Amino acid sequence: MVYRLVNSTYNAQELCLRLTRLLCQFIKADTAIIYVLDPVGKRVVLKASFDNKINIALTRRKDLDKISVTEKRLLDGYSVLEKHLLGLPLVADENIGAIFVKRKKGAAFSEYDKEMLAVVTEQSVTAIKNLQLYEEQQKVILGSIEFIGKLLEHHGSILAKKHTPVYFYVVKSLGQKLGVSQEGIKNLYYASILRDAGAIDVPFQILSKRSRLTPEEFKVIRQQPAKNAELIRPVEFLKPVLPIILYHHEHYDGSGYPSGLKKEQIPLGARIMAVVDAFDAMTHERPYKKTLTFEEATHELYAHSGTQFDPKIVEAFIELTKQKKFRNYLRSTKQK
Repeated sequence: MVYRLVNSTYNAQELCLRLTRLLCQFIKADTAIIYVLDPVGKRVVLKASFDNKINIALTRRKDLDKISVTEKRLLDGYSVLEKHLLGLPLVADENIGAIFVKRKKGAAFSEYDKEMLAVVTEQSVTAIKNLQLYEEQQKVILGSIEFIGKLLEHHGSILAKKHTPVYFYVVKSLGQKLGVSQEGIKNLYYASILRDAGAIDVPFQILSKRSRLTPEEFKVIRQQPAKNAELIRPVEFLKPVLPIILYHHEHYDGSGYPSGLKKEQIPLGARIMAVVDAFDAMTHERPYKKTLTFEEATHELYAHSGTQFDPKIVEAFIELTKQKKFRNYLRSTKQK
């Protein structure tokens, strides 16, 4: 059971939460708690607990001087075996935390219980450590790609649109109104950052051109979604983002690129991004096209609903524009 649990979970917080539930069942405890320390071992960065009713994860960093003496002893690397308290440290190359279980009353914990907890600990500690490293790698990779986007923006690229919290708020609001899951919203966040990362391979004279692109230059631009996808394809945790990035230039009637997909063949995230990108482009200054007002851009979305855009997404977007906060966010994306 522990082996299957460890090998089917890809997030350290979720793994710890699931382990606490398993421990209460496995060792017949009333409460199970897992502490995870930061890499330096100075502060608690995750506390997962389960009391046979509520499963909670706390990620606010906590100084070690604010926990109990017994908990501190566990985090210092010692084991604890008391009548109604049993705990073991999580030790990889160094101590990364601790697991302990409690009983309010009834039978005292035994050496056998301690051996069972040791089995769980041995299976878990490597998995938690690996997931921590994996999550750190994710942050480094995302930071590197965000840097590419900022570099392109600094050079005045017409493709390197702002990937600000404001822009993502618009995408997120539309996704939530359409019932997108929490995991899907996270993927939309990554897509918001990465959608133009492949522009690093587009010649600068095309990116910075202030006049209309030639057919040959536009052909290079149409290759960008594939370049975006190719850039992030080796990154395992970004695999679900690939279809959004690759197909957000597809049109609802099949006239878009790169694959001529239509209707529900186009991933929902890509259809959402298409609407937000179009509105964003229409209301920003462009080298060879008139900047539209808020009302004009909204009318254009309606006009191309069912051809360029998914009608349901356009309808949801228009519904959101009736909310003052959403309208203010849309207007705040305009370049000064």
